[in-house]
Amino acid sequence: MLGEGKLKIAVLASGYGSNFQAIQDSSVLREIGVQIVCCVTNVPGAFVTERAKRAGVPVEVIDHKIYTNREAYDRELLARLDQYKPDLVCLAGFMRILSPVFLRAYSRRVINIHPSLLPAFPGIRIHEQVIDYGVRFTGCTVHFVDEGVDTGPIILQAVVRVDDDDTPEKLADRVHEEEYRIYPEAIRLFAQKRLVIDGRRVKILPPQNR
Repeated sequence: MLGEGKLKIAVLASGYGSNFQAIQDSSVLREIGVQIVCCVTNVPGAFVTERAKRAGVPVEVIDHKIYTNREAYDRELLARLDQYKPDLVCLAGFMRILSPVFLRAYSRRVINIHPSLLPAFPGIRIHEQVIDYGVRFTGCTVHFVDEGVDTGPIILQAVVRVDDDDTPEKLADRVHEEEYRIYPEAIRLFAQKRLVIDGRRVKILPPQNR
């Protein structure tokens, strides 16, 4: 079993990598010994690789275009991750659906950040959908990943107001601010063994007295 906070994480990302940066920069995670041991992307040249290199984090580029199916890709992903032995896999804008091949190998050890208040607005083009639908509040969700699309048990959520003059870009900026806050917090709770999955619910245990 892991000691409290001694957590090795792999971050999977496809793009700019701002959530990778938020995790890397989190002083709370550094203080309890959480370490990003590798960054994996499916997009050669993605900016997240530059962020990882600057932080001294090993990078693995696995271009999904050269694999015939999702399972073949995920087997290669598992082989690459096996070098680093992560305790937790964090999806940070990773634009692929993980197959059962991967999820069974890392059962209850894969989490994701999604830019809406799930179960509302799963999938992609979230902020456009939110504005078009006319909802008053949106937000972001950290959840465990299961074999559905954005359907896993919810760990944390944060609420963001939708203004009448919002564009998708303006709304995304405000949602990102909350993502950068709650994603490291969810990782901290996992590191401290305070998350218990009970059916569809995630119970957050109180901190242990020392």
